[in-house]
Amino acid sequence: MLAFSLAACGEQRTDHATLAKIEAEQRQARDDSGNIVCAERGSADFARTCTVDRSETDAGLVLTVRHPDGAFHRLLVTKDGRGVIAADGAETAVVTIIANGEIEVALGGDRYRLPATVKSKAAAAS
Repeated sequence: MLAFSLAACGEQRTDHATLAKIEAEQRQARDDSGNIVCAERGSADFARTCTVDRSETDAGLVLTVRHPDGAFHRLLVTKDGRGVIAADGAETAVVTIIANGEIEVALGGDRYRLPATVKSKAAAAS
């Protein structure tokens, strides 16, 4: 009976394909939550805790990015090729390309990671 008990406690094997699929599904669900990655003023840590409200205006798409504590910034995605700028206020938004299809926007000490389509200078001029 002891031999049977030991055999039943054999080593479990990890199914890497299933694990990868589950992790991909969790990432997709997190991305579909509507939240974006942000770091609040004074924090070096990014977390997917900010929400984005979108509204279309004559000047372009306005993104209102909200922090969990209620603080927010309004960003304007311009139609004239300048990209993302502060929609209002005295502070200037600083945009950095951090990866293919992703930018970081710094405004007032807060930082936001947003999906983006980066145009070449030739495409922006046309």
